[in-house]
Amino acid sequence: MTVISLLISPFTEYGFMRRALVATLAIGLSSGPVGVLLMLRRMSLVGDAMSHAVLPGAAIGFMIAGGLSLPAMGLGGLIAGLSVALLSGLVSRITSLREDASFASFYLTSLALGVMIVSLRGSNIDLLHVLFGTILAIDSQALFLVGGITSFTLLVLALVYRPLIVECIDPGFLRAVGGRGALYHFIFLLLVVLNLVAGFQTLGTLMAVGMMMLPAATAQLLSKRLPSMLMIAAASAAISGYVGLLVSYYLSVASGPTIILVNSLIYVLALLFGPHGFMWRIVRPISRTR
Repeated sequence: MTVISLLISPFTEYGFMRRALVATLAIGLSSGPVGVLLMLRRMSLVGDAMSHAVLPGAAIGFMIAGGLSLPAMGLGGLIAGLSVALLSGLVSRITSLREDASFASFYLTSLALGVMIVSLRGSNIDLLHVLFGTILAIDSQALFLVGGITSFTLLVLALVYRPLIVECIDPGFLRAVGGRGALYHFIFLLLVVLNLVAGFQTLGTLMAVGMMMLPAATAQLLSKRLPSMLMIAAASAAISGYVGLLVSYYLSVASGPTIILVNSLIYVLALLFGPHGFMWRIVRPISRTR
C-alpha cells in the first residue's frame, strides 16, 4: 500500500470518515480565527467556560428530541450559551464582579445542570456522547448545520473585521468615538457560541474549545501579525482534524481526543521550535555572543 493510499483510503472507502473530515475542516476554518480574537481579548478561559455553558441547552434538546438529535441539541446549546454570555455581562455591570468571575459562576451551574438532565433522561452512553462528541456519527443534517455556522462566521468576520479587531484590542476607544462597541461585543460573543455549538456537534462540550484555543496559541507562537495569526490558526485546526482522524482510524482510538492531542502536539512543536518559541530564545543569545 502506497503512502498516498494510506493518507486518503479511509476517506474514499467510508462515508462516515468523509463526513467527519468535512466537519472538522469546517470547524477548524472558523474556530481557529475566533480563538485568536478570544486571545486578543484575554478571554481564553471564558471560551472554556462558555463551552460548558451550552450543556444545559443541549441536554434540553436531547430530552425534547428523545435522543441524540444534533440539530435540536445544537439549537438548545446556542440558546443556553447566549443566555449565559448575556447574563454574565449583565451581572458584571450591575455588581462588583468581573465578567470572567460571572462566567465561572454560571458555567459551573450550567455544567452541573446539563449533566444532571442527561443523566436523568438518558444512559451513560448518551452522557458520554454529549460530553465527548460523536464525530464519526455526523449525519448530513448535522453537517449542513456545521457548514452553515462556518460560512456565517467567515462572512461576519469579513464584514466587521476592522471594528471587531478594534473592539477586541481597545474597547474603550470604540466607545469613545461612538463606534457601537456593545453591538460588536455581542456579535463577537455570538460567533464564539456558534462555533462552540459547531464544535459540540463533533467534539462534545468538554473539548469543543480545544479547536479554538490550541490553534490560536500555536498561531501566536508562529507570528505576531494578526492576518497571519488568523490564517495559521485556521490551517493548524484543519490539519489537526485531518491528521487526528487518520491516527484514530489506524490506531482504533477515539477520534475527538485524538484530534485535540494532535492540536496539542502542534502547539508543543511551535512552543519549542517556532520563531517565538523556547529554543529560539536560547539560540538567539548564543548566536549574538559569537
